[in-house]
Amino acid sequence: MRIGDVASRAGVSTRALRYYEEQGLLDPERTASGQRSYPESAVQRVRLIQHFYAAGLPSRTILHVLPCVDAGTATPEVLDVLSVERDRIAAKMAELEHALAQLDRVIDFARHPDHCSAPRTRGATPSWAGDHNNS
Repeated sequence: MRIGDVASRAGVSTRALRYYEEQGLLDPERTASGQRSYPESAVQRVRLIQHFYAAGLPSRTILHVLPCVDAGTATPEVLDVLSVERDRIAAKMAELEHALAQLDRVIDFARHPDHCSAPRTRGATPSWAGDHNNS
């Protein structure tokens, strides 16, 4: 199957397929003229890769997970890697929750500027701004 056919059927761009190949996630055969040739199974493989990306996994982690998918079982090492990735995503979520709370405070101030207890002088930090050093 040609690259355009795989891309169309999997719902990705040909550029994405070339990137997956660069990252070692796909390994198409080459024709004598150098064109990529994919097996029918490549469509499902690309969809699986997309699922892993949607889960927040970087390509280096996906590269470790794919052999486990092929084998039908995860190694303890891969489970550890996935656990680290989960912790990374959870930490990022906590950072985003903090940023969201700060933004809510800014929005509240913008809607009700009379809530600000700081003097309105140039360079003064309003009370809603909180402590910058803990961000």
